[in-house]
Amino acid sequence: MWMVDPKFMCDKHLLGEHGEIHKHRHVFEKQCSISGRIYPKVQIQPSAMQLRHDELVLEMQRRNMRHQSPFKQPDISYLPYFEKFAVVDTAESLIDLRDRCVNCYNRIVEIK
Repeated sequence: MWMVDPKFMCDKHLLGEHGEIHKHRHVFEKQCSISGRIYPKVQIQPSAMQLRHDELVLEMQRRNMRHQSPFKQPDISYLPYFEKFAVVDTAESLIDLRDRCVNCYNRIVEIK
């Protein structure tokens, strides 16, 4: 989960994060460990999955993309507190996107 403002993301990264959120739902349904996604770097915010999904969908719709995969916040009650409420460093994510993807870079420069 990048957790940056979705308008900064290219189509590929926007759709990629959306897909990852859906894939992770099954991890939570099976009550699997997510420690590798929390340490050493927080890559997922379990408590924000529903909100983030909805933000991504709004941006997808703004770009005239179709969305047909509803999402419901999974039960994360089994997670330890520090995993349940882990927070992605959005400043680091924005720099990573900017440096990794020329399309994201162009969107960030254009919008900021």
